[in-house]
Amino acid sequence: MKIKNKLPKSVESVLWSYDTNKIDLELHKKLIIAQVLNYGTKEATDWLFQTYDLDQIRKVSQSIPSGQWDKKSLALWSLYLNIKPVPKLKRVLDE
Repeated sequence: MKIKNKLPKSVESVLWSYDTNKIDLELHKKLIIAQVLNYGTKEATDWLFQTYDLDQIRKVSQSIPSGQWDKKSLALWSLYLNIKPVPKLKRVLDE
């Protein structure tokens, strides 16, 4: 994995509610991958695929519950990555 110290502005913009100075690329990789695939620009997704290898992105993407995906992003990335995310988590009140 090619890890860089500084997040590009295109990636920082999809992590709007986080202090990006405290983001650890390995520790927070699930958050980074989910946010970039859901909301990132082409520049952000290019950075993502240069920073993490395809197997890591695929594995993390598949573990994201379907309810946490933007519908259009899920449609695109499930085809591109050949994944089937886990079903939406049920809340106790939904039962």
